[in-house]
Amino acid sequence: MDDHWTVGRVAELAGVSVRTLHHYDEVGLVRPSARTAAGYRAYSAEDLERLREVLAYRRLGFGLREVAELVGDPSVDAVARLRRLRAVLVERRDRADAMVAAIERELGVRAQGLTVTPEEQLGMLGARLYDEIGGAYTATRRIDPRFAARILDALGDARTVLNVGAGTGSYEPTDREVTAVEPSAVMRGQRPVGAAPCVAAAAEELPFEDGSFDAAMAVSTVHHWGDPFAGLREMRRVARRVVVLTFDTDEPGWQDRFWLTRDYLPEFAGVLDGFPSLGAMAEAIGARVEPVPVPWDCADGLFEAYWRRPAAYLEEHVRRAVSVWTRVGPEAERRAVRGLGDDLRSGRWAERNGDLGALDAADLGLRLLIAAA
Repeated sequence: MDDHWTVGRVAELAGVSVRTLHHYDEVGLVRPSARTAAGYRAYSAEDLERLREVLAYRRLGFGLREVAELVGDPSVDAVARLRRLRAVLVERRDRADAMVAAIERELGVRAQGLTVTPEEQLGMLGARLYDEIGGAYTATRRIDPRFAARILDALGDARTVLNVGAGTGSYEPTDREVTAVEPSAVMRGQRPVGAAPCVAAAAEELPFEDGSFDAAMAVSTVHHWGDPFAGLREMRRVARRVVVLTFDTDEPGWQDRFWLTRDYLPEFAGVLDGFPSLGAMAEAIGARVEPVPVPWDCADGLFEAYWRRPAAYLEEHVRRAVSVWTRVGPEAERRAVRGLGDDLRSGRWAERNGDLGALDAADLGLRLLIAAA
């Protein structure tokens, strides 16, 4: 059995060009570490294993920078990386299958001359929306340590914590007793081994007795609830302290805080149309409000995360992990991406937003609500 492979042979086996392999070598993504008998560089079995993973992520639409982060973590062994890749593939397959099934059902209804109600058309929102976008979370929605520190500080001395709309478990404190609540099966399925127990329930109807927890937290999820006020009241009912990371739409002209919504995606305003004001939410639970600036190198790929890294919004998998893009619809998304891409290539974006390069963080409307006992 061969213990090394030449670049030509690897290109043939992998279905890529020699130029592509040379580029991966130049950028440090996959470097041939073996030598032929004649002294030429060649690929070892370990190199090919890494190349296989790189090519898989690339064919899923991941950018080179994201691929490098995914395959370059020295703390993750080969088996764990394969399991992560499998999870991404399975979730993407399941999401596509679910969408195809939904389209086929609607085509069948329309073929019978029947009307599809707005409720049915919007049925993929809410918990089922997360079933669509959940598959991308493993790649881009990582914990940002600065956000985590703010949330941990806000939780105070709470020993028992309820995480409402918990998703895959981001920002759950590891030094407390945590119970999670998440309505989406896809998101629950991505919670890591050893994560806090997770209950299938919605924020508006928490299945717990009054005062069951020292604190209840909700991170970037309130805008997905059917009734935000009901969910907030439920959190207040079951916990003596409430911590919520949400978004401020009270400020006049709030849509212009972020260049992406101002210049390319005005439909964002419609996504939050009818969303309760920050003041009303704070009043409903007796909370104080603290601004949460977004660092320029934010590790959590939320909508505003790439305000100083605009090219990231051109990446399909980055957008798929953010519900905003699903909600505005494919036409608005295509137009926004096309416009941004054109402006980045022409230098127009830099002319408009060149001052952002001097900022380490930006206030883009994220707010922390903290309600103490």
